[in-house]
Amino acid sequence: MTRCLTIRSMAILAIILLTGCESLEGVREVYLVCPYDTVWTAALETMKDRPLSLKDKEKGKIETDWVEMAGTGRTYGVFAREGFGDRQRARMTLTLMRENDVTKASLSEYREEWHRKGGVTQQATKWWPVAPSQESMAAVMNRLNGHLKEQGCSPA
Repeated sequence: MTRCLTIRSMAILAIILLTGCESLEGVREVYLVCPYDTVWTAALETMKDRPLSLKDKEKGKIETDWVEMAGTGRTYGVFAREGFGDRQRARMTLTLMRENDVTKASLSEYREEWHRKGGVTQQATKWWPVAPSQESMAAVMNRLNGHLKEQGCSPA
């Protein structure tokens, strides 16, 4: 009985550690030699192409609503069946932190894909988490850096 508990505990710990590592791949950070107010204005300009659900300058947080897009065209199963709807959605959070003369900008993305996951319950067809898009996050950070470069700011 004790051995089963130990194995079960190790399995749970492994799942927690793997989930933590997976969530870290969806974060990009940059340190900017620039006043906080300038970075905030550039961040709002950068995120204006997405619907915003939160913009709180005091907390340094900008969150977007869900944005839907076409999926990756991934196939499923042994017979390479087409996806069920083949849609994805994503939302981003841009967090700014003041650190002396430097402003730290952290961008994270949470992405989901719509498809069936087997089974016949209502839970079988819904949004399922997938890895964040490194390309989307790089594009946002590049736009932010571009806006800040126009203001004479540079990465630290």
